[in-house]
Amino acid sequence: MCTLTLAWRVFPEVPVALAANRDESLGRASEPPSVRGDDRRFIAPRDAEAGGTWIGTNDAGVVVAVTNRWLEVDREGDRSRGLLVEDCMREPSAESAVRAVEREVADRDYDGFNLVLADGAAAFLCSYDGGLAVTRLDPGVHVVGNVGGVLNGEARFAIPDRREEVGRERAESVRRITDALVPEPGESGEAWLDRASDVLADHAYGACIHGDGYGTRSFTRIRTGPEPAMAFADGPPCETAAEPIAIPAGFRTESQF
Repeated sequence: MCTLTLAWRVFPEVPVALAANRDESLGRASEPPSVRGDDRRFIAPRDAEAGGTWIGTNDAGVVVAVTNRWLEVDREGDRSRGLLVEDCMREPSAESAVRAVEREVADRDYDGFNLVLADGAAAFLCSYDGGLAVTRLDPGVHVVGNVGGVLNGEARFAIPDRREEVGRERAESVRRITDALVPEPGESGEAWLDRASDVLADHAYGACIHGDGYGTRSFTRIRTGPEPAMAFADGPPCETAAEPIAIPAGFRTESQF
């Protein structure tokens, strides 16, 4: 299970604050975040096997992150979901990224996914199971995993029968994380990200996973705004410190909302 936590337009100085764990096969090769792209630059790690990425931000202030979506029957996608994430980071806004996703899934098949797109003006969850559903997110905290999430204050889970037991555990993990990350009075965006980072590293919340050949491979935190920042842990966050990633000159900052 991957877990994404998003605070969108909660903190005036940080339009988008996102912290996420990536769960993956322990043997799958990847590369740490770096500046990629040409006309539209973005900072993202890279899946060394299929290409693309699972999380990142671009120089227009768009943040993109994906989880797989558990389905009753696995789909054979024509193209890696990570390449779709990369497509979105070449877009100038979250709105235009949604349009790009709509065009892409109309032409090609993908395995199931939950895709978060956010900038200072809009935020969305795109859920795909062979058909695409787009949810516009309200200002607030949203938590997403492989069986759905808590969006706009409402629990929205779709647990396949074949994974009912573990799916219910994953849904309960998302609920606990959501309850833990209610913004506190006077809290800053950076302080909230610190708390989100601690929660995703704490085994009591069920988001940091250790298994036989599979588990939490990395952790990423991103904030946009006048002082954008990104940090990455190349390992499970319970035992790996997140290191700052250099934001190059020219990355556009966003005004306060």
